[in-house]
Amino acid sequence: MPSTDSRARFSYPVFLDLEGVPVLVVGGGRIGARKADGLIAAGASVRLVATEVSSSVDRAAMAEVREKPFDETDLDGMRLVVTATGDFDVDQVISTAARERNIWTNAADQPVDCEWILPAITRAGRVTGAISTDGASPALAGYLRDRLAEILDDRVAEIADILAAERTAVQQAGGSTEDIDWKPRLRELFGDS
Repeated sequence: MPSTDSRARFSYPVFLDLEGVPVLVVGGGRIGARKADGLIAAGASVRLVATEVSSSVDRAAMAEVREKPFDETDLDGMRLVVTATGDFDVDQVISTAARERNIWTNAADQPVDCEWILPAITRAGRVTGAISTDGASPALAGYLRDRLAEILDDRVAEIADILAAERTAVQQAGGSTEDIDWKPRLRELFGDS
């Protein structure tokens, strides 16, 4: 049943530094492999637990692979959990166990069992665009991500690098970048009138 609350449940977007962060992924199928790949690309140290590990899983990229059913000891030392077993009840049990340990969990295709969700993402160099529909429609989020990807091109990535260098120069000169109106510089870089 849809929520009658007008406020989005997942309403505070953040970008995490996952470098070296221990993350548990439960589920060794196509979806679990895709979630693990994204986490590894972000620098996470992924422990994969699954009764069956498909050929989609890049075992060499994992910090650890445990070919067995989930048990609560799999949560030891973890900071985030992604459960993608494809079995609603199993994913709910995993989410509940993680929640009891204050570990934030994402249950694939089960927003009710999540403390966080994964947006649809597109990247151009340092620039990352993330779209969420509060779990209502991953298809719409993916469509909007693809449209955004048309805008986030190599020029946008180059502008991000230029502005990063300019910010660093201001800071090294002892100034603050917080009070600078960057809009004129952005219009110049984008060639806007």
